[in-house]
Amino acid sequence: MNLRLLALGLLVLALGNTAQAQTTWRLANEYPATSLPGEADSYFAKLVAQKTSGKLMIEPVADAKSGLKSREQLGAVAKGDFAMADTFVGALGDEDPLFLLSSLPFLAPTAADARRLYDAAKPAYEKLYAARGQKLLYVSPWPPSGIWSAAPVGSVAALAALKIRTYDSTGTAIFKYVGATAQTISFADLPARMEAGEINAVLSSGDGGAARKLWEKLKNFSEIGYAIPLSLTAVNLEAWNKLDAGTRAAVESAAAETSEHQWQAMRGRVEQNYARMREQGMTIASPAPAPVIDMLREAGTAALGDWQKRAGRDGQAILDAYWQARKR
Repeated sequence: MNLRLLALGLLVLALGNTAQAQTTWRLANEYPATSLPGEADSYFAKLVAQKTSGKLMIEPVADAKSGLKSREQLGAVAKGDFAMADTFVGALGDEDPLFLLSSLPFLAPTAADARRLYDAAKPAYEKLYAARGQKLLYVSPWPPSGIWSAAPVGSVAALAALKIRTYDSTGTAIFKYVGATAQTISFADLPARMEAGEINAVLSSGDGGAARKLWEKLKNFSEIGYAIPLSLTAVNLEAWNKLDAGTRAAVESAAAETSEHQWQAMRGRVEQNYARMREQGMTIASPAPAPVIDMLREAGTAALGDWQKRAGRDGQAILDAYWQARKR
């Protein structure tokens, strides 16, 4: 009987130690779980659970249920309020102009170009996160940004008539340049602004817009080849350093697989989104009329020049590496 009690005690102790050894990281994301970055978080969480045999668990908190917008997530992870965050980096332009790189207009028009640009910028992103007490883990590219609008954007005059939501300061400057009324608005704040009639157009991918069902009010989409912006996921360094070497290696392996998976997933996403949008009665201009794109490209040239001045040598070094990669 004593032996049975001893065995039972050892089992309880072992189970207790296992429970104590398990760590859970909450992963904040402003965007819905059905967006590409939201799907990346779920994919990463599954891989981490598998690769660590449940020793480390990731709990995605999507759709701004964390109470945080993208621009607030960087500080929240630095303070340890959340272990991780998947952040649309264009929202961090006030923190450092390098965060605006992936959403610069017409700089990286194809998926291959967007990846070249990310590869050139990755060391700089890692330094930006490290300086803020965080480690970069994985990237999730968005499909190309276009214009969701209540009325068709068939001319330069229609472009100037937009009251458009943009996702960063560069986009706001560009649409103001072409005469539109433009505001940088978080996706979490967008529904109320649309209900109030303050917004009749949105700069977003088919992915982000579909996830928010923008087709309920905006029945037109104009393909303009604007940008393939990025969301980046990072972890608090203190939380990272608490992991043993084997667990860190497993997480890094999961992160690398997630990044690769997302680059591949993005390539097929555009047609999937267009199919859903058409099912909802949307009209897609693919591409938008040439005068509209030409006007936006003119504004984009001015925006790139302004960004280069603000980003300085670090920004220019990334662009030089990117241009070189495109020539190969």
